[in-house]
Amino acid sequence: MAPPHLILASASPRRRELIARLGIEADAISPADIDETPLKGELPRAYALRMAREKAAAAASAQGHVLAGDTVVACGRRILPKAEDEATARQCLALLSGRRHRVLSAIALLSPDGTLRERLSETAVRFKRLSQEEIDAYIASGEWHGKAGGYAIQGRAEGLIAWIQGSHSGVVGLPLFETRALLKSAGFPIG
Repeated sequence: MAPPHLILASASPRRRELIARLGIEADAISPADIDETPLKGELPRAYALRMAREKAAAAASAQGHVLAGDTVVACGRRILPKAEDEATARQCLALLSGRRHRVLSAIALLSPDGTLRERLSETAVRFKRLSQEEIDAYIASGEWHGKAGGYAIQGRAEGLIAWIQGSHSGVVGLPLFETRALLKSAGFPIG
């Protein structure tokens, strides 16, 4: 019997690389184009799960299981934006400097029959106190562009992080432990 088909509802090359670490390759890539605006008063955990569910639903297919994810950087109850410009990235880094924050990585697996499975990974991350020179150097690297909270842990920012408690892969964008559990529960052959 052939393994189920998997559709990845993401254009992120990082998510494709991460899922490959489980020995699985998506049969198709179908990025979900949805409105990612948080609802008024929506808390980070609820927002991350809603985004993963909505992305999965937007890419739903009778041809296979749809795997969708969303990664949210939260400082207290505040959801930090994806940094699309330098000013936003600087604001995020200044806010995170010397502070602990949470990275919530939600995943949703939608089966062709409509069954939805979801998981959430929560990781605590603490940046060192960042000097203006360190922020300037990181901004100059360009790694922040399009990243939640204005940083990418899999790049230069990793050298600025004092500690992490939780899932490193979740901070990158796809929590592998939780993803493996979801895929196994849906019948995907994983060693």
